[in-house]
Amino acid sequence: MREEYDFSESVKNPYAKRLRKPVTIRLGVDVIDYFKQMAEETGIPYQTLIDLYLKDCVSSKRKLTMEWAA
Repeated sequence: MREEYDFSESVKNPYAKRLRKPVTIRLGVDVIDYFKQMAEETGIPYQTLIDLYLKDCVSSKRKLTMEWAA
């Protein structure tokens, strides 16, 4: 193994834009339980299911509608 490597002519990762960014988010226990149950049924990790759902919201430009009780 070399002591030093020369990365000066390295090519940037073309997939870097597609990488995931770790974030901390607080979700309700019921939301997590729902996606964990779906994960068991589908075999897809629950965090991936949450990401897929949010991507669907983005692609369909879904807007949140909320009505506050008077």
